[in-house]
Amino acid sequence: MKLLVISSYVDTWNSVRPEAEMLIGLAKLGVEVELMTQPDAEYRSRFEENGIKVHGFHPRKKIEPEAIRRIRHLLIEGKFDAVYCFNNKAIANTNLAAIGLPVKVMTYRGQTGNISRWDPSGYLTHLSPRVDRIICVSKATRDDLQKHVWGNKNKVCTVYKGHDLDWYQDTPVDLKQFGVPDGAFVVGSVANIRPRKGLPILLKATHLLPADSNIHLLLVGRGMDNPEVQALIQASPMADRIHLTGFRKDAPAIIASCQVSVLASTKREGLPKTVIEAMAYGVAPIVSDTGGSAELIEDGVSGIRVTPGSAEEIAAGIQRLHESPELCANMGQSARDRIASHFHVQQSSEALLKVLSETVNGEF
Repeated sequence: MKLLVISSYVDTWNSVRPEAEMLIGLAKLGVEVELMTQPDAEYRSRFEENGIKVHGFHPRKKIEPEAIRRIRHLLIEGKFDAVYCFNNKAIANTNLAAIGLPVKVMTYRGQTGNISRWDPSGYLTHLSPRVDRIICVSKATRDDLQKHVWGNKNKVCTVYKGHDLDWYQDTPVDLKQFGVPDGAFVVGSVANIRPRKGLPILLKATHLLPADSNIHLLLVGRGMDNPEVQALIQASPMADRIHLTGFRKDAPAIIASCQVSVLASTKREGLPKTVIEAMAYGVAPIVSDTGGSAELIEDGVSGIRVTPGSAEEIAAGIQRLHESPELCANMGQSARDRIASHFHVQQSSEALLKVLSETVNGEF
């Protein structure tokens, strides 16, 4: 089989690696993979080293005549069995470029919500009748999207973006540079400031933790200098134990130095990479039960699941792990084991091969 992938790879190395390595794994399984992405993408050399031909172009707009022309020309010239698009710019232009061609169009969906069969804009992307298969990053994303597609619900399926523990061998970052003292029990959270990431909920939880404990909160991500966020931090009774790093490319190695990782999202999570990275480093995760977050852990074994929006449950989870170092360590090890056994990149490549075969052969 021959597959064209259209995606963007200009993000940080650790951000694009799960998707990129899944495609490299697919090529190693015998699929002839070609890729259309930005010509200056850092991952380009690794694709080419693994036999994937790279076309240096990516759509800049959702509807772009030049992109439609270039994609259509490549589809005709390359005689691809399928094309797999990973973002809305790629999807919208490919849907138009593929009209009348015998190629199967597959799209990637990475989060729950924000799509409706009653919203006309959805028919430019995933809900277009030109789309043959929609591959979701989690079961929660699949179940949410199946409510909105017409016809065969099986056109919506799941392939996890897996990881490899070998990717997570960096030396944990010394947290003293952020003002964290030796011996502190550190709760880390990696998230850029967006309403759905639930930072106000996490900061509310700090009001419920013991005032005299050695619990410190480490916030990693953009937007922490926002005046509203700063006001919430200053209002916390443990304001002097809340530390900010700003945006960091080494966020996984920072979280590796924490005892606990918290993602307090209120909605629309797909399969949060920040949680996976923490788990891969053996850090006990606390996640809200929204989207694919809940699929990553076994509650009480490899993590703690809390009700979205519940500062009380987050605080209780942190305190439970703080009071039992043995439980915290065991849960972190179980989290690491779960990534290896249930969310490995090789499993993702094999699952994608199965979906590709079904799609090309019309067997779904």
